[in-house]
Amino acid sequence: MKNNKNTGKIYLIGAGPGDPGLITVKGLQCIQEADVIVYDYLASPRLMRHARKDAEKIYVGKMGGNHTLSQDGINNLLVEKGKSGLKVARLKGGDPFVFGRGGEEAQVLKKAGVAFEIVPGVTSAVAAPAYAGIPITHRDHTTSVTFVTGHEDPTKAQSTINWNSLVTGTVVFFMGVKNLAMIVENLVRAGRSPETPAALIRWGTTAKQKTVTGILSNIKEVADKAGITAPALIVVGEVVTLREELAWFETAPLFGKRIAVTRSREQASALVEKLSELGADCVECPTIKIEPVKDNSRLQNAIKNLKSFEWLIFTSVNGVACFFDTLFDMGLDSRTLGGVKTAVIGPATLERLLSFGIRADVIPESYVAESVIEAFKSEEVKGKKFLLPRAKDARSVLPVQLAEMGGIVDEIITYEAVEDTEQSAEITGLLEKGEIDMVTFTSSSTVSNFVKNIPEGRLAELMKDVKVASIGPITSETAKSLGLGIDIEADVFTIPGLCDAILKFYNE
Repeated sequence: MKNNKNTGKIYLIGAGPGDPGLITVKGLQCIQEADVIVYDYLASPRLMRHARKDAEKIYVGKMGGNHTLSQDGINNLLVEKGKSGLKVARLKGGDPFVFGRGGEEAQVLKKAGVAFEIVPGVTSAVAAPAYAGIPITHRDHTTSVTFVTGHEDPTKAQSTINWNSLVTGTVVFFMGVKNLAMIVENLVRAGRSPETPAALIRWGTTAKQKTVTGILSNIKEVADKAGITAPALIVVGEVVTLREELAWFETAPLFGKRIAVTRSREQASALVEKLSELGADCVECPTIKIEPVKDNSRLQNAIKNLKSFEWLIFTSVNGVACFFDTLFDMGLDSRTLGGVKTAVIGPATLERLLSFGIRADVIPESYVAESVIEAFKSEEVKGKKFLLPRAKDARSVLPVQLAEMGGIVDEIITYEAVEDTEQSAEITGLLEKGEIDMVTFTSSSTVSNFVKNIPEGRLAELMKDVKVASIGPITSETAKSLGLGIDIEADVFTIPGLCDAILKFYNE
């Protein structure tokens, strides 16, 4: 909803150093409420999932001289959006006032009469060394820290860096990789010992983080050999020696593994977050999106006559969501289910049902339709009516076998998994470059649409060195039928079960 023209406001937000979990609570709130999101190269794309569906998203990233939009262009854009009465979340990597040009943008907004607010963020100068196991201050090593730009404004007549002030304490250089030799030369000339420990941290706090250490006299050689390029921080000082003792992030079990998640965008977060916690670099490449059926009159009619059913069976989180969305749209609530027993497949479905205040009466031991049938062998089925709201093209095992046991099944299609091709070119490109270590599949539809999105005749070639992880036997069967080998199959058919199987695979 557009704000009144007099209430437009720009929020200059520190998006943090890369790990989306390091955004502040206030920064996240601004993203959730914004009409427009203007974001930088270093702002995590995963923050976009918190935006409103109708929010306009504008990328203005600047990388190595390749500017999507010039700084003047960004300034003009912010003024235009602010004067249009819009609430704008301007996401800047790290903190907007720490070498982020946030001060310049605020000055432009002030001059133009556009309201603004500063939302500080976690600066990479603190976070990246912390994730590398380097405390930038320590009682035994230093009592001071200095932040310095490694790339001054090229229009300046001469440098304003006071190198003589940098001979003690910890020094953190931003954007200094290209000028590393010059930085070392100036520090040594000013009196810093060539034996002073130094580190470079590339893509700090992300799963792409890479850290190298040395001393001033050899750090340029070390960095070049390791292929360190921007974005990277340079840390100089005795605190660098603590990395050997305190490194923690880069020792995560899945660190360095790039894993493609093909689940729908709305449901990918649980898997992405769990794998990210284990150190993986997750690439969200949804191959499906969940859409409710356009005509849900059959479900509405069933809900009106819910008292005629003895059982309501949910086979997925989506089935629960679609059922209750319809129930609420009809002006009803969970009390309508009074007297109707419920059964669910899987803990996630159980949890979603419980969020509406309903406890399941039947919870099978395993998370497939066959297990539900097994569970109902101890129940009176003959002559009982079952309502089964579920996905289009779902397996027929459940309704068929319940009917064979004498049950009366009303199977109603409430949603379908449709093909999502938005990022098919991206996943193909990453596979062509050999930049994917593993692809995960959480349903048969994710597999079939993934294969459909791969250029014809190239599946075997592109997946030759890529591991495939499946959530369970049904998904694995689909994958095999389409020409994919299965390297990992979860013993427990859940997201945590899939993550455990992946972890076990790499540990072995």
